[in-house]
Amino acid sequence: MPQDTIKAFTLPSIPQMMTAPEQRADFLVKHYWDNVNFADTNYIHHPDITEQAWADYCDILNHVPLTTAHEAIRKTIEQTNADKKVFSYITDLADKYLYDPNSPLRNEEFYIPVLEAMIASPILNETEKIRPKKRLELALKNRIGTKALDFTYTLASGTQGNLYKLNADYILLFINNPGCHACSEMIGQLKNAPIINKLLKEKKLILLSIYPDEELDEWRKHLNEFPKEWINAYDKKFTIKEEQIYDLKAIPTLYLIDKEKTVLLKDATAQAIEEYLALHS
Repeated sequence: MPQDTIKAFTLPSIPQMMTAPEQRADFLVKHYWDNVNFADTNYIHHPDITEQAWADYCDILNHVPLTTAHEAIRKTIEQTNADKKVFSYITDLADKYLYDPNSPLRNEEFYIPVLEAMIASPILNETEKIRPKKRLELALKNRIGTKALDFTYTLASGTQGNLYKLNADYILLFINNPGCHACSEMIGQLKNAPIINKLLKEKKLILLSIYPDEELDEWRKHLNEFPKEWINAYDKKFTIKEEQIYDLKAIPTLYLIDKEKTVLLKDATAQAIEEYLALHS
């Protein structure tokens, strides 16, 4: 039986001449896994070591430019092609930390190169690539820096409107289900956000709350919970859900969109929206 040699995770030694934090972060991200032999399945049996190393890695990725992070993640996943069990283990960790709606480290921009590497992997067959392909398709829709996909919304009165016809410096799209606990919490946060209310008053921000499902009576029952200053609407044709033009893996979900309908923040927290608006408006 091969001996189990894994006692700890060894970080690469950063050259002493690298003193600037950006330089050090850049080196660390690119060389993080240098001391790991990805063909060694023993790593799977030490989640306390491997999973902690992965969580720390996800955190370090925030300290380098996005292009550097993308390249590093893609290379990491490519290295795990050395063994299918290791590959599955690491891509499951990527799932858990970067994709799962409940993960505090969730980051779709970091998850995209994981999916690309899975689709390109020689060790997955076509059937095994179906799910990553589907996820990538969704991740690339309404990506930060791209145009938000347009849709028609309907008000309680029956009047219809379009996302693209809304005119303000910012549009805050809030996709939610009335009565869901997380949605009620989010409504409370948005109602009490000083910067959001200030911009709403100044007509610099439009908050479009949209219900994507079919229980209309339920939606009408909860209408009084939404401030009158918001546009409170539903998706009559279920375009958002059925054509999957917005990713609804987590409800509620928030998108911040600018005047040109470019996505500024995707699937963001209320806090991230407030911080962005405080900085830019």
